[in-house]
Amino acid sequence: MTIKPGDKIPAATFMQMKDGKPTPVTSDELFTGKTVILFALPGAYTPICSAKHVPGFVLHHDDFKAKGVDAIACISVNDAFVMGAWGKDQNAGDKVLMLADGNGDFTRAVGLEFDATKFGMGKRSQRYSAVVKDGVVKSLNVEEPGAFDVSSAEHMLSSGELVAP
Repeated sequence: MTIKPGDKIPAATFMQMKDGKPTPVTSDELFTGKTVILFALPGAYTPICSAKHVPGFVLHHDDFKAKGVDAIACISVNDAFVMGAWGKDQNAGDKVLMLADGNGDFTRAVGLEFDATKFGMGKRSQRYSAVVKDGVVKSLNVEEPGAFDVSSAEHMLSSGELVAP
């Protein structure tokens, strides 16, 4: 079943590159007591993800901060090494946390996995974005297959999902 507004984020451990090594980040560390923009995508270095999705959140980081967002997190079913390298390539710096859901455990737990085996990509995450406050989903925007609209940084900023503190 797909997670929905009002649901608590399931317990999970992501991996993030820190000081040159994969470092665990728990869902409690990421979400407890914070407002977090969470966005997920099918894969690092894929065309839409690299050209539009991540760059939009990097570009609008300060706009999200002005609306009371504590962190922006990108999740993909890739390993921490790939997410770390992609974050450098995307100039994510401290603006967007590049988190690996290497085995897809979190993606399955929120019910947003899709089967991309016919493309040689295995099981991946659907493209979506969410506002999560203190571990509870406040809004969720899931894209139709192949689309890029409702999960974009620009959509989230203009949709009224966030209100300045």
